[in-house]
Amino acid sequence: MVQKLVLASNNTDKFREFQELLAPFHFQVIPQGELGIPSAEEPHHTFIENALAKARHASAVSSLPALADDSGICAHALDGAPGVYSARYAGLDSDNIANNQKLIAALKGKADRGAHYVCALVMVNSANDPEPLIVQARWYGQIIDDAQGDHGFGYDPYFFIPELGKTVAQLEPSEKNQISHRGQALRELITQLQIRAQYA
Repeated sequence: MVQKLVLASNNTDKFREFQELLAPFHFQVIPQGELGIPSAEEPHHTFIENALAKARHASAVSSLPALADDSGICAHALDGAPGVYSARYAGLDSDNIANNQKLIAALKGKADRGAHYVCALVMVNSANDPEPLIVQARWYGQIIDDAQGDHGFGYDPYFFIPELGKTVAQLEPSEKNQISHRGQALRELITQLQIRAQYA
């Protein structure tokens, strides 16, 4: 049986990734925009709190289970910035190019280029779900100065994975989904769902 699930995001790139990752688990993922659901406020200082706010908001408006992701990149030399502000690092109306330029400029002259992507995922069965499923994962790499690769989105062309000798934007989408912060978090979420289903 296919279960409807609202994705509390209007990001088409994220929607495509979640569709691919959730396809084997019989979820029909519906982006909130298709249901006329406006974006929720993201006033919090942690990925988990923002994801929870988004999931509860989407579920309240749609009366369906909802999945929300809050993710970003954290540069170690910048005390974790841009962090929860990754999507709007260069300003509220900024795009990927502006955000990346600001990050590279902020890291100029810094010896430590270490960084990690974070993905917090929250799934609620209803707006007032007392036991939301919450998972968080990290993906470690380094920030490089010059973009490489044509795949991915966001900071992917500048996020270099030393073990692979490639940026995330040089990975095929299927390869990225196997090892990314979002892929890791979603697999853990699925595991938790399967455990719950055994005792339902």
